[in-house]
Amino acid sequence: MDDIIIDFVEKPNLEDALLIEGLPGVGNVGKLGVEHLIEEIDAEKCADIFSLYFPPQVLVDDEGLSQLVNNQLYFKKDVGENHTDLLLLTGDYQGMTPQGQYQLTDKMLSVAKEMGVKELVSLGGYSRGEMIDEPKVLGAATTHEKVQEMKELEVEFSKEHPASGIVGASGLLLGLGEKIYDISGVCLMGETSGYFVDPAAARAVLKKLMRYIGTEIRYDKLDEKAEEVEELTNKVKEMDMAGLQQQESGKEDLSYIG
Repeated sequence: MDDIIIDFVEKPNLEDALLIEGLPGVGNVGKLGVEHLIEEIDAEKCADIFSLYFPPQVLVDDEGLSQLVNNQLYFKKDVGENHTDLLLLTGDYQGMTPQGQYQLTDKMLSVAKEMGVKELVSLGGYSRGEMIDEPKVLGAATTHEKVQEMKELEVEFSKEHPASGIVGASGLLLGLGEKIYDISGVCLMGETSGYFVDPAAARAVLKKLMRYIGTEIRYDKLDEKAEEVEELTNKVKEMDMAGLQQQESGKEDLSYIG
């Protein structure tokens, strides 16, 4: 078996295309966003990606059917007022090792270049380590021109954030894309606690991306997931509060006895 296998269902002819990446990561923001976009624009799958750099396992669905872990490529032509061709990357895992991350990203960029990709947007989450009520979208880009374009969409750029850089595919796509493949890029990161899967952050990131592409989609399903997560976080807050109250009560009892 080769290290990386890209099994094409079909190989579409794209022109000046935009690659959009959303793989598992912090809050699963990018994965949620791209999977929602694929469904909303009715994108077609064009390839499955298998690799020795993915975990050695299969996933089993509700019917008991197994499938080797993989990533997928989808496409949609002539999207939005800018008539943009889209190539979308999502999937089950990122590379398990630094070498795997580099090899997978390089292969993806090589294939994307052959398919007519001229620029890319990677989607991800930026962990704040605390609950976020209204997530902002932070950005990074490979050119000053892209920074200005994103600022016009009210994407925030800061010298302090992300302080530790962008880890994984979302960052490597920018770096390798610019240096080796002459593909300009932007990374959009939704603020998230990092504690849960975060549909609200995915929605915030997607709204910026849709403005950039010049189209609109529905967010009903993401909103439903966000409500479910909010209910879960509220329960966690209640449990934390009950724990604190119990601790305080215990302190009072101890001081009384002493």
